[in-house]
Amino acid sequence: MMGLVYAIADAEALRPMPLPEAVAEMAEAGIRWIQVRAKKLAGGELHRALEGCCRALEGSGVELWVDDRADLAALLPVAGVHLGQADLPPEAARRVIGQGVRIGLSTHSEEQLAAADADPEVDVIAVGPVFPTTGKERPDPVVGLDFVRQARAATRKRLVAIGGIDAGNVAQVLAAGADAAAVLGAVCRGDRKGDVRANCRRLLAAAGLDGCAST
Repeated sequence: MMGLVYAIADAEALRPMPLPEAVAEMAEAGIRWIQVRAKKLAGGELHRALEGCCRALEGSGVELWVDDRADLAALLPVAGVHLGQADLPPEAARRVIGQGVRIGLSTHSEEQLAAADADPEVDVIAVGPVFPTTGKERPDPVVGLDFVRQARAATRKRLVAIGGIDAGNVAQVLAAGADAAAVLGAVCRGDRKGDVRANCRRLLAAAGLDGCAST
């Protein structure tokens, strides 16, 4: 499988750009895997935003994932829900979403990686932060590229590297064995229409995936 740039559409980082507009620009640039992250939006507001994102991506073939909210993932035509270590456990999330939606889980250590690999409900494993990041207020310790290589050797599940990834290092991350490089800051910056699209194209080009729509 060819590597992917996994764009995280973060509501705070994108403000005042609406989430549906942002995911549309990401898809137009060639991104084929997008996660919507909105830590500060109330449930009703996030549900409306996600409905708009689904409409914006209808027929595009883009995988749309929801951060944290298994309840909303169960209500909408999304591909998956991504969970952190402090979120709803994967087994509980599965009871909410059923079998038609995939589950991703963040890991930050060898123990968490092994548990995620052994968990039948986890479809995608994220490892990181690979590099220093400002995407979280209290980030976990940096794990580095060596941990990505270690994770690749330890699991056959879909592997995502996250944390501090930009055009300068995305190729290294994919070369280390990640199936996808998750990017937040490097795609969400800018305050003009078209900035997100340009950011995504820059990332794809740096990853050697310019214009590629492979999943």
